[in-house]
Amino acid sequence: MRRARAPRPDRGRRRGARPPSLDGDHSAALELLAEGELEIEGRLVEASNVTLYARVRYHGTAAACVYKPVAGERPLWDFPPGTLAAREVAAYAVSRATGWDVVPPTVFRDGPYGPGMCQLWIDADRGTDLVALARRRDHQQLRDMAVFDAVVNNADRKIGHLLPLPDGRLYGCDHGVCFGEEYKLRTVLWQWRGRQLPARALDALAGLRGQLAGGELGRELAELLAPAEVAATRTRVELLITSKIHPYPPENWPAVPWPPV
Repeated sequence: MRRARAPRPDRGRRRGARPPSLDGDHSAALELLAEGELEIEGRLVEASNVTLYARVRYHGTAAACVYKPVAGERPLWDFPPGTLAAREVAAYAVSRATGWDVVPPTVFRDGPYGPGMCQLWIDADRGTDLVALARRRDHQQLRDMAVFDAVVNNADRKIGHLLPLPDGRLYGCDHGVCFGEEYKLRTVLWQWRGRQLPARALDALAGLRGQLAGGELGRELAELLAPAEVAATRTRVELLITSKIHPYPPENWPAVPWPPV
């Protein structure tokens, strides 16, 4: 789970600073993250890569955020080095394009420790039982997230990556190991495997197919991912639309991340 070393969540409220809204248009949040001044306040010590808790301020707007510099990425055998931050931004782009909005506003920018990913901090509801939430079958946005993970080929959907808000909305974090060419979906959200995709998901996937083919999303992903990875994303979308079912676990790949929390 996200835990910062000595974060001070009240600092962004000083001198009349106001946080950006997550409702509707994310342009204010994206501008803040991209253009604001970053002040590092702590490190999330449980993260495998360097993950910093920061405060970002810009023209009277302020918020907490997560900053992951490329220089702090741990090399992985199955992903090219220095690409995890861009994958996080690509995951946000897909989330917004579908209307699922399961990824907080995320940008790629320069920072105190070089270029990297900067994502709006989500104050998750600490009273939520995340294990029970991850097992639910009647949670619409959780099911959206399961379809989203299938699209982006998420290889690390842990329980601790779920960020529920008190108002019922749900976000997810840590999408650095997504968009691999080979099928390696690894998640705790297998409760819908083999079941028919809801109409809501099929509509979103149809729109996503069009945006990948010749829309803004296709152009954005082309700047963030390798051409083969963009092509594989299109293929996954087509397979989901054709099969109309939630995918099954891979046969030659661990189906659940370890540890699952």
